[in-house]
Amino acid sequence: MGWRGHGIELKSPEQIEQMRRAGVVVARTLEMLREIARPGMTTAELDAAAETHIRQLGATPSFLGYHGFTGTICVSVNDQVVHGVPGSRILAEGDVVSIDCGAILEGWHGDAAITVAMGEVSDDVDALMRTTEAALWAGIAAARLGGRVSDISHAVETYVRGQGSYGILEDYTGHGIGSAMHQPPDVPNVGRAGRGPKLVAGLVLAVEPMITLGTDETDLLDDDWTVVTTDGSWAAHYEHTFTLMPEGAWVLTSLDGGKADLEALGVPYGGR
Repeated sequence: MGWRGHGIELKSPEQIEQMRRAGVVVARTLEMLREIARPGMTTAELDAAAETHIRQLGATPSFLGYHGFTGTICVSVNDQVVHGVPGSRILAEGDVVSIDCGAILEGWHGDAAITVAMGEVSDDVDALMRTTEAALWAGIAAARLGGRVSDISHAVETYVRGQGSYGILEDYTGHGIGSAMHQPPDVPNVGRAGRGPKLVAGLVLAVEPMITLGTDETDLLDDDWTVVTTDGSWAAHYEHTFTLMPEGAWVLTSLDGGKADLEALGVPYGGR
């Protein structure tokens, strides 16, 4: 394991391969949750299914017990942006649900999130979800070896601003990831390009735009975890863990390594 300034952890190719295995556990778990999530389920039932699945794949939930967090996944509904604590809430038709999942395999972390609609949602909510996911891929597509972390931030912000009047959370960001779930550097979702740490081989980042239909201002609920929009507007959240290989980007938490989405954007794919 190499290290370079600012507490940033750089991984060897072998360690990145290990992170890919953790990322596949996360990807498979999120796909399972997407398939089973339905109106009438509680968020605790989703959480139990996630824990069982992660452990069956030989991994350990990253979130469970993290600073006292009581769930395997974060389940955030409607105006809950991130860090929703699983519990007795029953999902309803028309809800929009962010599911954030992390797993540890042989000491290495993977972290990703999806947003899932419970049946039919309004056109503005559907557009919000599509915009947020596309902004995630725009951020990853902007990353190049020798570039800067804020190149990702600028691409996310530019894409979202071009789609309409959305709120982009600034107080919650993406992050470095590796032998710990959260590491330097932060990866903001807004900013000017060409700033921040250099994008170098061995750096692994989690990019996670959190976008709302209204304000970018948030409040923290009494559980000290769940982040909600101040104005009650609904939110979406998508996340992937990725790295840059000499050939191009490799999305460690996508089942196909991000190949299809990156190639659709004209971006070189660097996965195995």
